[in-house]
Amino acid sequence: MTDTAHPLFALSPLDGRYRTQGDGLRPFLSEYGLLRFRVVTEVEWLLALAEEPAFTPLPPFSEDDQAYLRGVAEAFSAQDAEEIKATERTTNHDVKAVEYFLKARLRARPSLAPYEEFVHFACTSEDINNVSHALMLKHARDEALLPAMDAVLEKLKSLADSLAAVPMLSRTHGQLASPTTMGKELANFLARLRSQRDAFANLPLPAKLNGAVGNFNAHLVAAPEVSWPALSTRVLEGLGLSMNPYTTQIEPHDGIAAYCHGLQRFGQVLLDMNRDLWGYISLGYFKQRAVATETGSSTMPHKVNPIDFENSEGNLGLAHAVLSHLADKLPVSRWQRDLSDSTVLRNLGVGLGHLMIALTAALRGLGKIEADPQRMAQDLDHSWEVLAEPIQTILRQEGVDQPYERLKEATRGRQLDAQAVAELLEVLPLSAEGRARLQALTPATYLGLAETLARAV
Repeated sequence: MTDTAHPLFALSPLDGRYRTQGDGLRPFLSEYGLLRFRVVTEVEWLLALAEEPAFTPLPPFSEDDQAYLRGVAEAFSAQDAEEIKATERTTNHDVKAVEYFLKARLRARPSLAPYEEFVHFACTSEDINNVSHALMLKHARDEALLPAMDAVLEKLKSLADSLAAVPMLSRTHGQLASPTTMGKELANFLARLRSQRDAFANLPLPAKLNGAVGNFNAHLVAAPEVSWPALSTRVLEGLGLSMNPYTTQIEPHDGIAAYCHGLQRFGQVLLDMNRDLWGYISLGYFKQRAVATETGSSTMPHKVNPIDFENSEGNLGLAHAVLSHLADKLPVSRWQRDLSDSTVLRNLGVGLGHLMIALTAALRGLGKIEADPQRMAQDLDHSWEVLAEPIQTILRQEGVDQPYERLKEATRGRQLDAQAVAELLEVLPLSAEGRARLQALTPATYLGLAETLARAV
């Protein structure tokens, strides 16, 4: 019988062709990750109850008992996850299966056995789930996504510095425009990506531990002397999350929407970079290092295709589509809750997985490109008409009548060389100082502050 569990039978390339590229996210965004963070949440809530002086039904746990309970969460294994899934096949309820798993761990320790019914005390399943999803996203961000983003930024910074002074033609509307440097153009993307990365890194991740409809109903009946909002806040902040005091049964997922939008904004800048670099490779401004064992085309042996930037672009499209749906769907729920968010939340790994593949591919592409300053210099030397801008600017400064119109008549739609520009400068009504300043210019030196800006980012 065919082994359909083999990666070759995966329905999604995230678990097939690109499996290894998503490995950094699997501990957090998989079914295992969800179960592990549910256990973490239940343990921390139980420990908080025991540490709350006003909650008298539960005595303080010894340091050994606290370490034991945290150890259950920290050492959570695939085998533990399988145990919970086996229980779920009986309960048909995933969070209840986690509760039973932890109760069994308390029963196994005589000092904790009397308190097993305080596992999941006053909680609704969504208390555990929303905290777990927030933890999944926090750890995926901090331990996988941000390091991958930073690797791209570091490579871009290196390229921007090394190419800061390498002149190239700009293109606006696809047409030749004032010169810049390749380093400055890469620095533009570096600055944008860094801004989006930092905004994403600083997004709060809200969560709630406030009961069936968000009012601490059961909590207050059981122990009115406890400040339940304060206790919940301490637990959540201890996990690196922020307390949302205004919820229904579910935390409204606005924070997840912001998280998805943050990734989309970063991804859109990365997409813009991919397409520009693809274009510069096409122009010959970058060469790609050929890998001897690779094939560029099944019929054209000479080709070295920009497949990494194309792969990144395609995966960004998929990531954007999934993240967009998550951001659109999750903040909307009927009355105090409906279950349509549950199945959607199980696809967090899909959106983030495609983004991780895109980051990996972009980094791989950046590592293969080598600038060709001679090719850029050729275009500059064949495009002296781009000096029409500084010439008309100096004419304006010197009070010459209709400077723009003079240069438009002399240059628009024409290709000029050095000799043509020199002849033009001789007949224009310029001061000796203005003429000398313009005669010293070439397309390769008309760069403004490009180099300075490239190095400053």
